[in-house]
Amino acid sequence: MDVFPNADYLERNNPLQPGQRPFRLARGFFITFEGGEGAGKSTQIERLARKMRAKKYDVLLTREPGGSPGAEAVRHVLLSGAAEPFGPKMEALLFAAARSDHVEQVIRPAVERGSIVLCDRFLDSSRVYQGVTGGIDPAFMTALEQVAINGMMPDMTLIFDIDPAEGLKRATLRRGSDAGADRFEKETLAIHQARRDAFLAIAAAEPERCIVVDASADPDTVEHVVTAAVFAALEARAPARNRQAAPV
Repeated sequence: MDVFPNADYLERNNPLQPGQRPFRLARGFFITFEGGEGAGKSTQIERLARKMRAKKYDVLLTREPGGSPGAEAVRHVLLSGAAEPFGPKMEALLFAAARSDHVEQVIRPAVERGSIVLCDRFLDSSRVYQGVTGGIDPAFMTALEQVAINGMMPDMTLIFDIDPAEGLKRATLRRGSDAGADRFEKETLAIHQARRDAFLAIAAAEPERCIVVDASADPDTVEHVVTAAVFAALEARAPARNRQAAPV
């Protein structure tokens, strides 16, 4: 089992050139990427990270479940389906334990030092996958979430929206027809549709945090939308410093 982030990952996805001093914000910026299977989150998060590093921002790229050595061990259990027989509540508890470790060991220190953290999935995935389609009581999920994130709420969440049938086709192409679907990809189309509806409901309820991105467009078009949204948000936070430290 791979430990994540490992040395190869950090060198590939969080590179620094010799002598380069990345620009850090007074307080970091925490951006999460959410959406259903095959929506293109992983592609777009890597493209955004490259663009931000080209502008000399200090960027940390991470993911869930996982993102820290302890959380990666839990990731293997969750995605393999080993926890599935114990029910969605047990899965929710495991996700929360992994998230707490990820927040305290990786995300919070990076935000506090002024880095921009890009995370592939976070609390909204738990709200949707375990809460809505897992049928867990909302009060239980809220209490679990509060403990897991301990105040570390995303500053911005990009929700990649795509028809579930198309998303599942993309997911199959991505992993190859010979590889088996993971714990969540293998579920019914109706469940995936319910998850899409739930993500859109979150976006509607929290418009100050969430931006819905049409993930059915071609990757370059999606990248343009993502880039415009994120850099506009950064400019609004610290316009003078951003222009000085990260010229176009």
